[in-house]
Amino acid sequence: MPATYPKKEKLKSKKLIDQLFTEGQSVSAFPLRLVFLPTTFEDNLIAKTGVSVSKRNFKTAVSRNRIKRLMREAYRLNKAVYFNNLETQYAFMILYIGKDKPTFTQIETKMNILFKKFLSKVSET
Repeated sequence: MPATYPKKEKLKSKKLIDQLFTEGQSVSAFPLRLVFLPTTFEDNLIAKTGVSVSKRNFKTAVSRNRIKRLMREAYRLNKAVYFNNLETQYAFMILYIGKDKPTFTQIETKMNILFKKFLSKVSET
C-alpha cells in the first residue's frame, strides 16, 4: 500500500456515511475518534476514509481545514504500516473532537494510538 491518499480512497458516498454512523463501531484516542464499518467496494481497495472537524468547536473554515489537512497527512503517512495486512474492506471516518488547535506531532502520535486500538478491537472480534 503506497503512502498516497488518492481520490478513489476518499469516503464520499452519503449512503455509506449514514450507514457508518448508524451501524459502525468506534475507538477513541482523544482528541481523535475513529468510526469504522466492514463493507465491500467494487474497486479493490482496503479502506475508504473521510475526515471531519466540528463546526461547533472551530468557527472559522481556516481552522477546520488546517486540522483536516493535518489529519489527512497523518493518515497518509501511517496507513501502510497498519492496514497492509487487513483482509476485509473498511469504511473509516476520523473525527477531531478536541477544542484546541493541534500540532502535526500531536495528531500523528494520536493517530498511531488510534490505529493500534482499531487493530486490537478488530482482532478480538
